[in-house]
Amino acid sequence: MSQDDLALAIRMAGKEAGEPNDCAKRNVQRWESGQVLNPRPVYARALERVTGLPVEALGFGAPVPHRRTGNISRIGEAAAERAVTAQGGAVPMTQHSDHGTLSGIWLSRYEYHSSGRGADFTGEHYVVVLQHGNKLTARSLPEGSTNPNSPLTLDLTREGNVVTGTWREETAPDGYYSGAVYHGAIQLLIEPTGRKMTGKWVGFGKDFDVNTGPWELVFKDASTSKAAMDRYNRPPGE
Repeated sequence: MSQDDLALAIRMAGKEAGEPNDCAKRNVQRWESGQVLNPRPVYARALERVTGLPVEALGFGAPVPHRRTGNISRIGEAAAERAVTAQGGAVPMTQHSDHGTLSGIWLSRYEYHSSGRGADFTGEHYVVVLQHGNKLTARSLPEGSTNPNSPLTLDLTREGNVVTGTWREETAPDGYYSGAVYHGAIQLLIEPTGRKMTGKWVGFGKDFDVNTGPWELVFKDASTSKAAMDRYNRPPGE
């Protein structure tokens, strides 16, 4: 993305989440140059939605704690942002995590039948889950799958213990499916422990028939730091 494109994507992400922002090219320039080390929370959340990564993994410190007290809050956030920039440090998070209870690293596992090969297979990915309100996004780690070069994305909405949304997977160009892109719907139930989600997916096959199968996500780590992602950036089982 160009800086203008990224700024536009951040504004759109904020609008879709009900948190409008006025991100402009100059904001992106200040972040990329290191002039601002801690974007305002409304920008940080939009950045996470656009990139599918926690702000810490994008090179920023922990965001200024989120406040909703009108214009005074916005002035305070701007002042805090300037103070952090001047000090060259990071503002610590409060004890209330802005990411939500389901944020972290999870093992995604689904089963599917290959009509061409006449057998059942399992696809596994380590995914980074970020929660903002009742919205969840999951993005697979680059090397964290049983099928190399097959990135997986999930865009979900949580209602109580029910999670519903869409999935999309780009198969490896040199794999059996020759780079084909598959997508569909998914619904999961969160177990009482909050450490496992189980349900089913639905999607179309290469002959445009509608298929379905089991899908589960198993909690692995609450941290979304770069160090944690590096630990899970490997094929499951290794």
